Amino acid sequence: MSTDLKYAVFGSGSWATAIVKMLCENRDQVGWYVRKQQTIDYIISEEHNPSYLSSVEFDNSQLYMDADINKVADYADVLIFAIPSAFIESELQKLTSDISSKIIMSAVKGIIPESGLLVAEHFHDKHAIDFNNIVVLAGPCHAEEVALERLSYLTIACANPEIASAVSDQFSSNYIRTSTNDDVVGAEYAAMLKNIYAIAAGMAHGLGYGDNFQSVLMSNATREMKRFIKKAHKMKRNINETVYLGDLLVTCYSLFSRNRMFGNMIGKGYTVKSAQMEMSMIAEGYYATKSAYQINKSKEKPAQIPIIDTVYEILYTNKDPKKAFKKLTEILS
Repeated sequence: MSTDLKYAVFGSGSWATAIVKMLCENRDQVGWYVRKQQTIDYIISEEHNPSYLSSVEFDNSQLYMDADINKVADYADVLIFAIPSAFIESELQKLTSDISSKIIMSAVKGIIPESGLLVAEHFHDKHAIDFNNIVVLAGPCHAEEVALERLSYLTIACANPEIASAVSDQFSSNYIRTSTNDDVVGAEYAAMLKNIYAIAAGMAHGLGYGDNFQSVLMSNATREMKRFIKKAHKMKRNINETVYLGDLLVTCYSLFSRNRMFGNMIGKGYTVKSAQMEMSMIAEGYYATKSAYQINKSKEKPAQIPIIDTVYEILYTNKDPKKAFKKLTEILS
């Protein structure tokens, strides 16, 4: 595959900014769709994102930025979407360019609410992208640690091994290790589910549960994730691999985890609305919880997912967290 492919990132949050940084290690120029012209002007002037990962400095000569999504889509061959799942469809509705021949890379950790589809499925169904041209960028990797250039690991999932390898090369650096696999659907579901379990871990912490319970919660979450993904997309996979278990653990334990932070606030007594208002970043797990709950309920034989069910009841039916977790502790083993 040609190494002359042009890459572009869509989104301007923490994860999008981290992806641009990683690509700038290997690319002479990277496209960047930033929704607000004001933000672009600031980056040009100050050489860093004003709101996210502001410690990361950019060389403006490496950036092709535009507030017009179609110009950036036309510029690049590989389109990397790092827009929160709750907002990606409203941005995609602005697309008038033909992207059917592009390589689409999802760095989105959730279901698209409007379609109820994974990002890969959405691009295939709504934008005629061949599944062989769809890539998933998975962790475990926190944007904040990329900014600090701490050793981090990425998994590039794609049904086409040639594309997976080529994309992998563009992300590798002295602080980024990459690996590839072909489980596109499983990697996307794992990226979505781990945020729900991180909310559960945060809730447990906020409620005063200790490390002993957290270890039981994570052990059960791993098995629950396996059951859910197997129901959704049956194929041979090892749930203990980094892309599944590794990403789950870092999201549930890390102090950088916004989903854990969100859950911790709920456990301490915040309402959903007040927790969302206080956080400056999106907790993807909030939206993922409803999607996962509904997807599982739609199955003829739903998987046993008591942790997701508990988080759903707390977030969406106003069940008391203390009572809900007390019930959950009697189910887990």
